[in-house]
Amino acid sequence: MKKLSTCIICIFLIHFVKADPLSHTKKNKADSDGVTANTESPQIRKAADTTNFVPIVNDGATSYQNMVFKHRLDSVQKEVQLDYNQYVQSYIDIYTAPQRRESMARILGLTKYYFPIYEKAFHDAGIPEEIKYLSIVESALDPNAVSRVGATGPWQFMFATAKLYGLNIDNYVDERKDPIQATYAAAAYIKDAYQDFGDWLVAIASYNCGKGAITRAIAKAGASDFWSIRQYLPAETRNYVPAYIAVTYVINYYAKHNIIPSTCDFSVKTDTLLVNNYVGLADISRVLNVDMHQIAMLNPQYKKQIVNGTAAAPKRLVIPQINKSQFASLYETLNNPGNASHSFEAVRASYNEAPLAKHKQKELPAFHKVKKGESLASIADKFGCEVQDIKVWNKLHTLKVKPGVELRVSAPSSSDEKYSQPKAREVKSVMTYKVKSGDTLSQIAEKFDDNVEHIKTVNKLKKGIIQPGMVLKINRG
Repeated sequence: MKKLSTCIICIFLIHFVKADPLSHTKKNKADSDGVTANTESPQIRKAADTTNFVPIVNDGATSYQNMVFKHRLDSVQKEVQLDYNQYVQSYIDIYTAPQRRESMARILGLTKYYFPIYEKAFHDAGIPEEIKYLSIVESALDPNAVSRVGATGPWQFMFATAKLYGLNIDNYVDERKDPIQATYAAAAYIKDAYQDFGDWLVAIASYNCGKGAITRAIAKAGASDFWSIRQYLPAETRNYVPAYIAVTYVINYYAKHNIIPSTCDFSVKTDTLLVNNYVGLADISRVLNVDMHQIAMLNPQYKKQIVNGTAAAPKRLVIPQINKSQFASLYETLNNPGNASHSFEAVRASYNEAPLAKHKQKELPAFHKVKKGESLASIADKFGCEVQDIKVWNKLHTLKVKPGVELRVSAPSSSDEKYSQPKAREVKSVMTYKVKSGDTLSQIAEKFDDNVEHIKTVNKLKKGIIQPGMVLKINRG
């Protein structure tokens, strides 16, 4: 009788597990969805605070005995290791939950446009193409995503880091929103991090919390792999890498979870033109008879929806593929600045932008005294700039501003050496720097307002690996 009872219990348990292999996680799905991370990165702030894509989960809260997920991850693993554990399972449960299907379906549709761009940039940079999935964790593939602390674009660059990696940000253009330029910058950052730490998951983690936090975690752990240093990292970063692995799983196995990709809501087949005039995106939309949303989504970097090309510096314009019959009217629009006059006059431009021929621009004041009731956001709107710009120009560390304070509200002139681009600066001298324990090339570059590639070239560093005690030559401008 005892043997019979035992046999019946075993049969019951087998049927229970087979009936619902994910049933043990259902409570966790409901409890975890909608909890936002709040740890802020010193270098690059992630989009979790706007897209809610990396909710905090409790360690050990989820069982992960279903080895189907492990086998699936193993089958898609390439250069970046895709470990499977309870942390990864927690995010797989979150991203495949019924309430997430619609957003994941939309993201799958967007991959048709963005992933070919990412793959080319990563191939050119020599880093694994599967890191493209990280942009989903960053911004849910939204080029207009802006976090509460100002991180912007599909790769969520902060202002200072964007400048460090060569992205242009001015009154007309924010290249953090440009899928092409921002991806090349992200690839450079991740490549630098990999050269510093020698582990792709650690490089990915550094993209979230910064290289300094990684260096400190390695020192505390006495090891250099992600899972060993994980407990010494900020809470958001501890979950960031499992979220990346989970997203990689979902994008490859969405069909197993009844997720049906949506159609991308703008054209994925495009043509690219170089424009050497100021042309409004609204004019392009009108002449091509294409919805303005499509034109704006294909060119998100233009802050005023004006392509500010010049003969010396043409700008890229991406348009949906068109019929040959439309080329004549498009050519006329692109080469007749008068067509964009109504768009141009409606925009508050910086007083130090090069003026257009035959168009008088109203010069805006360089400074503004804060009035009672004004905020940085309202001041930025008034003078046609970004909150982050005002913060950088005035060395502000918070969003709070007191009445009576005088703020710079437009970019300093190019003659102002403090704000001039590195290429325009005259190199006054060369200094030397002795590498300390924990230093990375990117930290040294940021400290001395140089760039990583230049330091590598000057010091003949092929792989970018540095050791404590090394003496580096640094340009001092």
